[in-house]
Amino acid sequence: MLIALYERVVGFYATLIGINAYHQPGVEAGKKAAGGVITLKQKITAALQAASGKFFTAEELATELGNDTSAEPVFKILEHLAANKSSGVKKRTKTPWYQSKYGV
Repeated sequence: MLIALYERVVGFYATLIGINAYHQPGVEAGKKAAGGVITLKQKITAALQAASGKFFTAEELATELGNDTSAEPVFKILEHLAANKSSGVKKRTKTPWYQSKYGV
């Protein structure tokens, strides 16, 4: 009850001084960033399915996707796909992590 009271007090005080206490620009920025990651994941999945049987490093796939795509988010998404076994397979080799190969 104390937390609910505090929330009401903050909201009321904000209206008195003319601001929106519930405006959260960080939340909106997070939603936009998540949308970018989802779009990149869809591009990666489509590229892997189009080149079925071929394996890529994260850097090779980022280069193939173009548009100044960074290898780091591509690597993270590939790791996620391989860990969940959804539209991605990681080729098991004894190479360093940055030379890991991914495909379908």
